[in-house]
Amino acid sequence: MTPSYAHGASSTPLLGETIGANLERTVRRHPDSEALVSLHQGLRYTWAQFDSAVDTVALGLMGRGIEAGDRVGIWSPNRAEWAIIQYATAKIGAILVNINPAYRVTELEYALGQSGCRMLVSAPSFRDSDYRAMVAEVRAGLGALEDVVFLDSPDWDGLVEAGEGAGAEGRDRLRRRMAGLQFDDPINIQYTSGTTGFPKGATLSHHNILNNGYFIGEGCGYSESDRVCIPVPYYHCFGMVLGNLACTTHGACIVLPSAGFDPLAVLEAVQDERCTSLYGVPTMFIAELSHPRFSEFDLSSLRTGIMAGSPCPVEIMKRAVSEMHMTEVTICYGMTETSPVSTQTGAEDSLDQRVSTVGRVHPHVEIKIVDPATGAVVPRGQPGELLTRGYCVMLGYWDDPGRTAEAIDRARWMHTGDLATMDEEGYVKIVGRSKDMVIRGGENIYPREVEEFIYGHPEVEDVQVIGVPDARYGEELMAWVRLRPGARVDEEGIREFCRGRIAHYKVPRYVKFVDEFPMTVTGKVQKFKMREMAVAELGLEEAAATETA
Repeated sequence: MTPSYAHGASSTPLLGETIGANLERTVRRHPDSEALVSLHQGLRYTWAQFDSAVDTVALGLMGRGIEAGDRVGIWSPNRAEWAIIQYATAKIGAILVNINPAYRVTELEYALGQSGCRMLVSAPSFRDSDYRAMVAEVRAGLGALEDVVFLDSPDWDGLVEAGEGAGAEGRDRLRRRMAGLQFDDPINIQYTSGTTGFPKGATLSHHNILNNGYFIGEGCGYSESDRVCIPVPYYHCFGMVLGNLACTTHGACIVLPSAGFDPLAVLEAVQDERCTSLYGVPTMFIAELSHPRFSEFDLSSLRTGIMAGSPCPVEIMKRAVSEMHMTEVTICYGMTETSPVSTQTGAEDSLDQRVSTVGRVHPHVEIKIVDPATGAVVPRGQPGELLTRGYCVMLGYWDDPGRTAEAIDRARWMHTGDLATMDEEGYVKIVGRSKDMVIRGGENIYPREVEEFIYGHPEVEDVQVIGVPDARYGEELMAWVRLRPGARVDEEGIREFCRGRIAHYKVPRYVKFVDEFPMTVTGKVQKFKMREMAVAELGLEEAAATETA
């Protein structure tokens, strides 16, 4: 029988250069073409203007003493400055630390402290989050954090002015800095929720994310004539790799419709900017298609796009093709630790293949499916754990060799924790998760992290968190809570304990108080039984049926 192994052969070589060098090649090819449009800010940059802005900020960062290998945090929703910082740090060899805009003080303090950030570039606020106040709350305990630069303030203006005043000597320093960088150097840390404890900082190199962005763009058929609408967040690989790096490697224009996701802003952007590609998790496409003004917009410029983050319902894919004109839309699968994409469907794949599978292996990447118990490769069609190997596998978790060794084996295979099958043509289908991960609207949530937080409530004796089906988000969180004797907290009290202290999407929608959990004879909690009981008790049978259809 054919083993469940595939290698992404390609006649196109990997890019052996840094992100800064690659950007400058694109600038030389298309200096006067549009590179970046931030509609909510009213900003437009040609490639020459964008590169100039990147160099100015790079010089400003060097003037503040940022050296190659130093960590610079970015805490902001989508805006032009986020992209400029991404490429400026790459040009000077600083490691960009992506911080989720939904983070609260506990998560912010951990990410800045664990990565040892010397500088943080932050928006002043976003939605109901006062970033200034939260930074002030945690800063005293972060010895490594020497500098905080707030956007839309004299801080940022001063950084830019310093870069503009650096002169020829400063530009020469920047050239020398760039010449001393290697494409295998670490350039990015992205925090991904762990199965236990705090998030892990996946450390990615120029080589990791530049090549992944390039081959994603190849998969979408990008050229300098494409305009890509990016409503997905920059802090995630979806925004900064599938979005920015897929564009900059091909000369395609980046279009930012809004700071946070707004379906009306997306529809307006696609129409007014004549976008050819649109990104989103399935819930975003659902919101756009169901918007009461959807029929008013001319979306005929679209031809492709990417759906990722969670399985796409077949009807949504059909409507994206027929009503949004995305006849070449693709599905991508991966994880932060693999830069992120390992498999992708192609424009030539059938609608069924684009809905029921996550495509075939990416160029220059290997995948195999193994028996989780033995590590042996299973025959095609048989489920097992999906492993990935190649240029895309992260350098490791930042300053965490123990958890790195748990994820990447001696042969450099990344263990995804996802259960999958591979058919005879090499198409991969994700059939489950060997870890307890919940995917809510494209956000990966590991219940253990939420459990450990709720354990901190003084009236909670024990807690188990599961995912339950949800028609809108795919899954929602449910906490089963055992209270201490005499406790008086109610369901809302548990949720209120979480609000403002962990990201909003990690706050359980459902809370159930119990005296015990379903257990095996050996004392292990049976979360699958908890889920079955929850579906029945909450009347979620229809959502569950949709999930498995």
